[in-house]
Amino acid sequence: MNNKELVLKIVDLIGGERNIEDAVNCMTRLRIKLKDPDLAKVEKLKQLDGVLGVVNDETLQIIVGPGKAKKLLLTLKENVTIDNAMEVGKDWKSNKKKMKNKQKQNKFKQGLRTIGEIFIPLIPAIIAAGIFNGFAGVITNLQSTGSIPATGFWDITRLILSLIGGSFLGYFTIFTGINAAKQFGATEGLGGMVGALTVMGQINEISQLLGMYNTESPLNAILRSGKGGIIGVIIGVYILSIVEKRVRKIVPDVLDLIVTPVVTLLIITIGMIFIIMPISGFISDGLVSILEVMVSSDIPAVSIISGYILAAIFLPMVLLGLHHGLIPIYAVQLEALGGVSLFPVLAMAGAGQVGAAIAIYMKANKVGNHKLKQIISGALPAGILGIGEPLIYGVTLPLGKPFITAGLGAGFGGAYVMLQHVMSGAWGPSGVAAIPLMHPESILHYILGLIISYIFGFIITQLFIKEKEISELN
Repeated sequence: MNNKELVLKIVDLIGGERNIEDAVNCMTRLRIKLKDPDLAKVEKLKQLDGVLGVVNDETLQIIVGPGKAKKLLLTLKENVTIDNAMEVGKDWKSNKKKMKNKQKQNKFKQGLRTIGEIFIPLIPAIIAAGIFNGFAGVITNLQSTGSIPATGFWDITRLILSLIGGSFLGYFTIFTGINAAKQFGATEGLGGMVGALTVMGQINEISQLLGMYNTESPLNAILRSGKGGIIGVIIGVYILSIVEKRVRKIVPDVLDLIVTPVVTLLIITIGMIFIIMPISGFISDGLVSILEVMVSSDIPAVSIISGYILAAIFLPMVLLGLHHGLIPIYAVQLEALGGVSLFPVLAMAGAGQVGAAIAIYMKANKVGNHKLKQIISGALPAGILGIGEPLIYGVTLPLGKPFITAGLGAGFGGAYVMLQHVMSGAWGPSGVAAIPLMHPESILHYILGLIISYIFGFIITQLFIKEKEISELN
């Protein structure tokens, strides 16, 4: 089945194109907001060839795997007309239900989801930049030890790889500003400008003139280039969206194109310099300091406990929709430290699911539950590669206890990874697929963390899940 055929079948099973209010994608899922969720035939969707799973949440989330989700969204937009407005003349009960569905979202979760969606379109670039920078780092290390020449072919290769990686990471705030503007309803170009001004050299000159610069320790300055990072950009663009809309209301149409952007940017720039960058810088520095204590603490117990807890509770956080709030922390770490320590720890959660699934498979084999064996056999390869949804929603979560035992097992891998200060150059898919994202010196420890999570997820599930529970599912 090609992408177009799959999309058309999906559309048919969700109530037709007139039932689609909006559609976006994340790394592994096609997310469709429906006007009437009751029209979706979820069980039939799950049976479609190419669909790995379905989550019927505030949006209908159809799990199709990394890369596939983006292609299906493009195919959907090419072949289906999405109408996300209420229809004049439509039965009022239908429009009322649509409005009620919009209002069901918890404000806190909605905020976290919005922040997460700022970064979702950037994930392919983040992954590519991380991999290129990782290869550049390997060459640098080999050159420093004399294993390869520091001139000629290898030096050009290193520079090209770091050029590609730096082309994204060097302008991370600009990309963040553009996407934040898209989410908040501001002009995207202005959002990019807010991101850009935070890293301009003139910020340091302004800071010095205002007495806000620390010459002896620039990183501790109240105001400096880059202060506040992406947190400041997101806050700034959110305020930009409010200011721009209000300015536009009072400016005559004939002057809108000139006056609105000029006035809006002037107001926001003054706000960024005197308020937003200093305050967000304080928040950002605080987050980095807390994470450094967890990662680089002289007390091993701190790293072990924090690593265990984070890995053990990550999947419940995903189910509650709280994981979106972690994405800015990834970005803050990447921007401030040149790497992410939180992502490798949380990646252990999926590995715990793999170990638990293997334990359940063995018990299912013993009691003759062939249906459960077949489900696990199909989902396990994806789980090893870091696509955990088929295992979570098809095996461990429906069974109940294995979802908990998997998390408890994953905690051991998280503790090890945190203790070894494993760092990645980006974030993306977890599991084995994340190995190329790790810093060269962290690859072995990340692999060992996965193995530890597999083993303990398996052992704890074996201990707490009885064969009788599996046989009763026949």
